[in-house]
Amino acid sequence: MNDVAAEIAKSRDEALSVKAEILALARVHGIAYQPTALDDLGNVITRLAGDDVQLDEPGFLLLALRRAGHITSSEAARLHGKYLRAKYE
Repeated sequence: MNDVAAEIAKSRDEALSVKAEILALARVHGIAYQPTALDDLGNVITRLAGDDVQLDEPGFLLLALRRAGHITSSEAARLHGKYLRAKYE
């Protein structure tokens, strides 16, 4: 395997690892994402602004974990950043 392919595989494995960590946190705390009216408003505003921001399952679960008070904003940001870096590197 060449260096580029090895780096891609490593990033994919790291993203899966962080995703598994987020899923486990949600499972332990019995958390599932439930959209709110403010989420709907935020989606409309984002769309009207011309942005294409779409959370995936880990992002939604981090939001739900934060709202439920199981993690801090800093922890959510750290985990989401780590997940996105690994996913898109």
